[in-house]
Parts: sequence; structure tokens; C-alpha cells
Amino acid sequence: MPFLSTSSSVFPLNGSTRAAALALLVSAAACSTAPVAPPPPAAASPVTLLPPPQQPGVRLDLADTISRFAADSATLNRFDSIRWSEAALDRREALISRQLADVAAIDFATLAQSARVDAILLRNDLRGELAQLRLDRRRLAEMTDLLTVRTVIIALEEARWKMEPLDARAAADALATIPALVQAARGHADAAKPSPVTAQRAAAALASLSGALAGWYDHSAGFSPDFAWWCAKPREEAGRAIDDFAKHLRDEVAGIKGKPGDPLIGDPIGREALLEALKNECIAYSPEELIGIGEREMAWCTLQAEAAAREMGVLNADGKGDWKKALEQIKDDVAPPGEQAAYVAAVAREAIDFVKNGNGGVGLVTVPPMCEDYWKQAMLSPQQQRTLPFAVYFSQAIGIAAPTDAMSHDDKLMSMRGNNRRFTRIVVPHELIPGHHLQSFMAARERPYRRQFSTPFYVEGWALYWEMKLWDLNWAKSPQDRLGMLFWRMHRCARITVSLRFHLGEMSPQQMIDQLCTSVGHERANATAEVRRYIGGDYGPLYQCGYMVGGRQLRALHDELVLGRGGGLMDEKPFNDAVLRFGPIPIELLRAELTGTPLSIDSEATWRFADR
Repeated sequence: MPFLSTSSSVFPLNGSTRAAALALLVSAAACSTAPVAPPPPAAASPVTLLPPPQQPGVRLDLADTISRFAADSATLNRFDSIRWSEAALDRREALISRQLADVAAIDFATLAQSARVDAILLRNDLRGELAQLRLDRRRLAEMTDLLTVRTVIIALEEARWKMEPLDARAAADALATIPALVQAARGHADAAKPSPVTAQRAAAALASLSGALAGWYDHSAGFSPDFAWWCAKPREEAGRAIDDFAKHLRDEVAGIKGKPGDPLIGDPIGREALLEALKNECIAYSPEELIGIGEREMAWCTLQAEAAAREMGVLNADGKGDWKKALEQIKDDVAPPGEQAAYVAAVAREAIDFVKNGNGGVGLVTVPPMCEDYWKQAMLSPQQQRTLPFAVYFSQAIGIAAPTDAMSHDDKLMSMRGNNRRFTRIVVPHELIPGHHLQSFMAARERPYRRQFSTPFYVEGWALYWEMKLWDLNWAKSPQDRLGMLFWRMHRCARITVSLRFHLGEMSPQQMIDQLCTSVGHERANATAEVRRYIGGDYGPLYQCGYMVGGRQLRALHDELVLGRGGGLMDEKPFNDAVLRFGPIPIELLRAELTGTPLSIDSEATWRFADR
């Protein structure tokens, strides 16, 4: 499930959302000061889990450098409230370029291993920001002829930001030009016939510009004696023209009319951008290789699902386990209306006890008392369930998807079936403990500055790693439970394929929905909600493949350090605690920190974790 912050935006995912979230993340990291007892060190382990004491001449961390950049970035975000502005893009690029020069000037040889990891994290983050800026410039160029009003509004707003004297008559003259500019842009749209993707993006940009214009007007209306006299009417006409054009692009060109049957429209980034994103996420695989990993994992899941169906006595004509028919059976094992929240609470308590007292009573991972005690439930509204059809983690709360009296009869049934007991039994530990709630709790307390580098390969990989571990430790009590766990594992395999093929331009949103239904067994409404979220722009292009790929990375690291394939350096609980204590960073860099792998500022991803 997605991991959402208190602001309902994803724990920073991509260049466009990450920059806007930096200030929130830094302030959130600072707001909690509750101490957390460190886990016991692994016996006879050469791995250093905490930085060594301060040594003269050795710079142990870059936390202040990273925090200052976060503050500078947040300052620009607050100032440049209009996204589609060349000046705003130029200012951000200048800030990133200065920071990259500072990183290049660091004497890497003087850094401890943890600080070397921080330097590479900052370098990769900055490269990712530059890549996002290039993508934003390309997308702006595609919309330029549709956003002819942009220069007028930006000029008015920037004059206000610079506190220049306001000439109400001149402002009214500028506003009076907007309807004609909009008319010209509409004529261009009718002639050029932009794609639905470009039209939808331009409609959103126009809505943002209309909001900026309203804010500009409200700043002076009522405060300046002659301002409204000059500007009220032309501002009203300008706003109406912009809003009408945005509606035309959204409704007529893109076909988005706010109806359940609206087409799903996304904005693929292409193979080169995917490769660049993978590089910055420290993934040494191509998109095609990741799709291959997903297909191999899906084949394993299918065999296990057939075995579970056979154990349930659900067979096809050939005598093999019919897992799809068995899946339909377990979808009907649901909590009665009004009882889903109580069932979620019971599963959560069982999962907490399981990880605290498993492993021969030693426990599998440290669960601090405040983490265990202070979490809540929140019921998801019907509107929220349009994009969040299953349970989701908000800060300190699990959002529960359940049918409401406002839903149609079919939607009620699909909500119940999609959140049946067997599915929910593994969703709850994924979202709460040992999954996202524990992860979020620790991220706010251990190296909190690293949260701005958050990657789905860690955030979702951690929760998926625990799904795999719980499978191994017989969390499932029956073949029905195993099939419920496999449903989600197959879902994550399919996510790799559908999301990457979409961004490669090889799969349409409707084909994505069809594959989730046929290869995983989703209810169609739930599959539609999933795809709507995948392509809606709030999630980075690699987010969906981060679940299974990140889980496989952590599992490979566990096999290397705990099971002895790399010498058996750590015990189970210290390993899991260490993963949490080093922060939500790319797993290859987490591995480098745990193993002392030699690093340089030019280090790139090389770990072929799935090639074994």
C-alpha cells in the first residue's frame, strides 16, 4: 500500500513532489525528540552500527549541509508559488548547481563511511532534481502555445513579490489583454489538436494560474483605494476566460468530465528518463531487466497459488489447483458492515506480538513502546477510495477502506471483497508494525535529515521484505491465508510490469487495468483505482516497482549478512534494527554502510542483487 504523509502527499517520491516536501520533512523530523533505546549490537559482529567518536580532522557527517540545502530549497518553494515559470525553474537550477559544486569540492578522503554515503545521497538527489527540471522544461515547451496568459500573470505576481509600487491603471490594462490571449490559445488548440496528455496538463496549469491571479487580486483589493475600481471587472473577465479555456481542454480535448467512466490519462516519461531515475536510485538494472524480475517472481507466485488452491480442494478440469477460483472464494470471507475496523485492530495486535516475541523469544525487530501504543485508525471516504481502494498508512494512522452507505450496491460489494479478511491479514502488518508505522517512527528519530532522500525501494521495500519474512515464518494459518498473501505479492509483481511498460510507452491505462484483473485477480473497480493512482502524477515513475524490487534487495542483503552467504556478520534482530536506523535510503548505499564497501564521490550502482 502507499505510504502517505500527514499532508496526504507521498513521502517524497519524485523530483516535482520532493522539492515541495523538503521543508515539511525537515520540520517533521525536528518535531519529535522522544529517545529510542538502541537495539543490542550483534554478537561478534564487525559491522559498526553507530558512527565512531569524533576524530580530529575527520568530518563525520553532512547533516548540516543537507539540512541547509533543504531549508534553501524550501525558501524557493515558498517564494516561487507559480510552477510553470522559466524564472522559477532558473532559480531552482541555480541553487542545485551551486550545491552540486559544493558537493564536488568536498574532500571525500576525510569523510567517515556514513558521511560518504550522505555525500552520494546528496549528489544523487541533486542529479534527480536536475533531471526533473529538464522534464519540466520539456513539458512547459509542449504547453507554451496553450499558456499564453502565463507571462502576464507571472509579471503581475513577481512585481508583487518584489514589492514594487502598484499602478492600478497599468495592472488593469494588463488584465484586459488576457481574454484575447486566451482566445488565441484556444484557436491554436482547435487547430493543433494537442494530445489528451498535454491538454490535461495544460488545464491543470491554467487552473493554477487562475488561482495565482485570484491571490494577486485579493492581496490589494480592499486595501488600495483605487485598485478594485480599476481591476475588479478586468480581473473577473480574465479569470472567467482562463477557467473556461481550462474546462474546454479538460472536458472536450482530454475527455475528463468528472464522471466514473472518464478516460485514464497519464504522462509517461520515456525510457531515457527511466534509466536516469534508476541510476539516481542506485538500481543497476534496466527497465526491461526489472520487468524480467517481476515476471520471474510472478511465476513463483503462481506455482504457490496453485498449491494453496489444491490444498483448499479447488481444482480445475486437469486436476491442478485453480487459484483464480479459489481467490473468488476467499474474497467472500469478509467482515460484516461496520466491523472491518475491529478486525484490523485485532490483526494489528497479533502482528505486534508476533514480531516482538518471535525468533525464540528474542524478537525479530525492536518495537519502541511509543510506536506500539500511539497509532490510530481513520476510515477512508468514498472519494478517497477512488484512488485508495485498500488500507493505507497516514502518519500514525491506518486508513481503512470499507463500504459506506453512500456507495452504490456494486461498489459496496467490491470494497468488501477487495478488503476481505485474508487480504487484510497481511495488509495490516505491511501498513503498521513491522511495516510503515514502525519505519516512519524510526525515520523521525534516527538520522532524520535522510528522510528527504526517501526512496520507494526502501519505503515500500521494507514493508514487502516483511511480507516475505512473515511468509517464511508461517504468519499464514491456512491455505486461504497463504493465497491472500500471494494475491498481494502477485500484485507487486504486476505493478513492476504495468508501471514500467506504461512509462516506456508500451501499455495504455486500460491495458494496465486489464492485466491487474487477469493476472492478479483484482476487482475491476479496485484495479481502476490503482491505475488512476499510478499514473496521476502524485507518485514517481519508479514507485510501483519499488515494492517488489526493494523487498528483493533487502532480502538479498539479509541473506548476505544474516544467513552467512557473506560471512554471517549479524543476527536477525540487530540486522532489522540497523536497516531502520540508517534511514530511508537506496538499499545499495545501506549495504555499503553496513559492510564498509569502498566508496568514492563517483561511485555508481553496481550491485546485481537478483543475479544469484
